Amino acid sequence: MGLFTHLFYLGPWGLLLQAAAIIHFIRRRPDTWWLWVILFLGPIGAIVYICAEVLPDFGLLNQSFKAFPRRKRIRELETAILDNPSSGNYEELGDLNFDDGKLAQARAAYDKAIAARSTTPDCFYRRGMCTLMLGDAQNALPDLERVVLQDPSHDFYRAAGLLAAAYARTGQPEKADEWFRRAIEKSTLSETYLNYADFLIAEGRNQEARAYALKVMAKKPTMPSYLRRRERPLFARARKTLKRVPA
Repeated sequence: MGLFTHLFYLGPWGLLLQAAAIIHFIRRRPDTWWLWVILFLGPIGAIVYICAEVLPDFGLLNQSFKAFPRRKRIRELETAILDNPSSGNYEELGDLNFDDGKLAQARAAYDKAIAARSTTPDCFYRRGMCTLMLGDAQNALPDLERVVLQDPSHDFYRAAGLLAAAYARTGQPEKADEWFRRAIEKSTLSETYLNYADFLIAEGRNQEARAYALKVMAKKPTMPSYLRRRERPLFARARKTLKRVPA
């Protein structure tokens, strides 16, 4: 009992533990019951939460450390391109900027790679993704169409799902529905399911949209913990979809 009593009465340190746990909870949005564990069990609950949810997140944090060598390589390529503006250098620069979240710079690099006679499908695919993610679905279409018509299974059918999303955002519902159906026949990507749900809501097909959001949520209990952490934004998006179209 002495240990538990000591843990429960940690004074300001206990409050700091609870505050840290709550901040992490708000940012990461794990299962709601964790909030009650933190609030009702005090510092003990916060410690349990930190061990179960915060410490494993350091595995994801390690990914962010890759940004430092990646940005160093970006600077090296920007210098190398001055002497050797090859399509390979530009394509690698585009990939690095894409992974770093710099979509406009990535798209510009892919433009130059393609202008320098790069014909790799992935270069067109990633340029199309950048363009779509920047909100320009109309100009994303030619690249995504080129890739999907050449290889419908590109990137495990993610390309087909993104092409469908581009059709949906450019007012082409028949093509959007066709390509969404093709994609979900072969793939269970949460992103594709949720993009399809958005399209279905826009078409007034709310219960179909709800079914796809539920399919995303149904994955959560059987997923390995590292995948659940990676897909948290998609689970949050699925919950918002379910609120938009209640049963």
